[in-house]
Amino acid sequence: MALRINDEIPNLTVTTDLGEVSLHDWIGDSWAILFSHPKDFTPVCTTEFGAVAQLADEWEKRGTKVMGISVDGVEDHKKWKGDIESTSGAKAGFPIIADDDLTVAKAFDMLPADAYLPDGRTPADSATVRVVFIIGPDKKLKLSMTYPMTVGRNFAEVLRALDALQTSAKENVALPANWTPGEDVIVPVAVSDEDAIAKYGAIDTVLPYLRKAKLKA
Repeated sequence: MALRINDEIPNLTVTTDLGEVSLHDWIGDSWAILFSHPKDFTPVCTTEFGAVAQLADEWEKRGTKVMGISVDGVEDHKKWKGDIESTSGAKAGFPIIADDDLTVAKAFDMLPADAYLPDGRTPADSATVRVVFIIGPDKKLKLSMTYPMTVGRNFAEVLRALDALQTSAKENVALPANWTPGEDVIVPVAVSDEDAIAKYGAIDTVLPYLRKAKLKA
């Protein structure tokens, strides 16, 4: 069954290059990002994992844990981290799941239930395992993004989306296209003009159903 927005993620016990963990226990009271890829020692994913490593301080500021997922084994992960760190100039301190039996890929609906890894496989055999999952402290899926093998993920957008999700959850607002922190937010339709003005001080009524406001500092 597909994993949809607001579904609770499977509470799997997984093996990583940093040890064995239960996903729900690992998340704890934090936000979390799981990001996956089809194979170690591949060019696009090496740049992506490097980008995640370079953003370590940003994830920490947002109370967010990150974990990679790969269908290769622990020893390959450990060796590959050397390449990631040498090319990015940043320490890859996050764990990477060793999903060589495809348990995580199938549980998170990245591969069909009957998928398997053939001998002499290539990244094409697990090509759909290229997804970003953002998960809330309630262990529920808040956002997912799926990319093809040839296009590197934009982790600046992942960071922006995380900011938007955290702001929406904290302030009970919606966020417009291209929103970044500090910009106007959208007042929920269910909130009256009177209540919105009382809360925000002023509102900008663009359309009867599109009202913007500034969050108070």
